[in-house]
Amino acid sequence: MVNERPEMLAKSATLYFGPWYRQSPFFRSTLRAGCTAYDIYNHMYLPGYFDDPEVEYHLLATGVTMWDVGVERTVQIAGPDADRLIDMITCRDLSTCAVKQGKYMIVTAPDGGIVNDPVLLHVAENTWWMQLADSDAGLYAMGVAATSGLDAEVSFPDVHPMQVQGPLSAKTLEKLVGPAIYDIKYYWVDEFEIQGIPVLISRTGWTAIPGFEVNLLDGSKGDELWSAVAGAGEEFGIKPIAPCEARRIEAGIFNYGSDMRIDDTPLHVMGLERLVEEQPQDYIGKEALERLRREGVARKLVGIELEGDELRAEMSEYWPVHHAGTQVGHMTDAVWSPGLARNIGYVWVPIDLSAPGTSLDVETEDGDRLVGRTAAIPFVDPRKERPAGSLLE
Repeated sequence: MVNERPEMLAKSATLYFGPWYRQSPFFRSTLRAGCTAYDIYNHMYLPGYFDDPEVEYHLLATGVTMWDVGVERTVQIAGPDADRLIDMITCRDLSTCAVKQGKYMIVTAPDGGIVNDPVLLHVAENTWWMQLADSDAGLYAMGVAATSGLDAEVSFPDVHPMQVQGPLSAKTLEKLVGPAIYDIKYYWVDEFEIQGIPVLISRTGWTAIPGFEVNLLDGSKGDELWSAVAGAGEEFGIKPIAPCEARRIEAGIFNYGSDMRIDDTPLHVMGLERLVEEQPQDYIGKEALERLRREGVARKLVGIELEGDELRAEMSEYWPVHHAGTQVGHMTDAVWSPGLARNIGYVWVPIDLSAPGTSLDVETEDGDRLVGRTAAIPFVDPRKERPAGSLLE
């Protein structure tokens, strides 16, 4: 999910709209709202630019924003054996995940690699939704189901998320669904109607700021839902924005496909080790991950802080990093953090260089040389008190 600054748009190639990629139910609304750049994500169009990213950052941090994230394709696993099938494809222990509860999930490959890192919602008895990062993890789940012998079906239901994020998000949604919005706990869900439109609302988001995802359950009602949320948030200055790179990196949130891929395991990524949970049941990749935990990893994805002025260029390819004159890894993200007033990002390094404070020399794709130091992830709010805290603040 990538934002582009205004001065970068002139350098961008044209993206043609056509039936070979899917449009979300909110796509036409984003065009009318002034979106001028799109990314391709999960074979769909993802809004990439409405306003200057710093303007969007401050609106998100202080007010309320709305996002078209229909690209988070929803995969449903349902049936008498759905609980067992979902358990088979993740290193998380789901045996205590209650109905209407959610989890941040790692879908694992046989070698422990990360197939995807969706938000998982236990929406009903014997029914689970995976809301995907960019990959074909739905087809992976279908393949596992086809060979498992279990009585469970994998499908793509008529479910389309939009995010309502920011400190005033609850007040906005209260106008549409009433005070019950305050009863939804962090990573839990409930069902509502918004002006007769069925929705399922989860208290989740790609920001680690108080917010929600409103799942449209009737794809024909995209314009109506978008207009209803925009109208409810008008008094709070609601605006549509693109996914906020600076805020998600500050919060230690990863972008599958750029920060980590199927060749990486959760044990290789700072902060994801906790998701490889001790559990009696077997799952795909369990043996490999348990062995890797015993033996240790050779490399790690960690944070990095870069010296110098605000970075204006977007990273379109990995940036090599050097230590003591030798290339040792690469950066996956680099962004100016308005809240921290410094440049931050993520970097892959050997495990012996992964401790915070290690000096690194960075080469940008334009040939500039930067000095950086490794840092702990997340950069802010390590206990996630902001999203889990009171919505009345």
